[in-house]
Amino acid sequence: MDLNGSHILNAPTGAVWSMLMDTDILARIVPGITSLEKTGDNEYKAIAQIKMGPVSGSFSGGLTLEDIREGEGYTLHVQQNSKIGNANATVRIDLKSTDEGHTELAFDGGARLSGLLARTGNRVMSGVAHSLTKQFFENFEEEIKKG
Repeated sequence: MDLNGSHILNAPTGAVWSMLMDTDILARIVPGITSLEKTGDNEYKAIAQIKMGPVSGSFSGGLTLEDIREGEGYTLHVQQNSKIGNANATVRIDLKSTDEGHTELAFDGGARLSGLLARTGNRVMSGVAHSLTKQFFENFEEEIKKG
């Protein structure tokens, strides 16, 4: 399943970068995350509760940041496991200043699903991915307003 898109955030690139590197903020803005803890350099353990169409489940696994380009982006590797299936994703995240005080966050990658998740169907899963992405950016904008 392809994961790509972009969104203009109402914050300068430095502020967006700081938020993306802050475990507490990420735990608040990433939909479904119930726990996010640092386990090593650029490695995290995550627990999420996600509802995907007719399917819901509790996921646990790891997140790793690689190819970190200070203030510009990184590549995110996610491995999440649950009773309803597993998700393995790699997504490149790029930040670009668009004008004074605004940042474009672009993402490009893909996810491989197994188990019931894979059998749920690409159309349903793509819709869920779109909804979760929309909610992520709405949460991000709310967090910026608090800042």
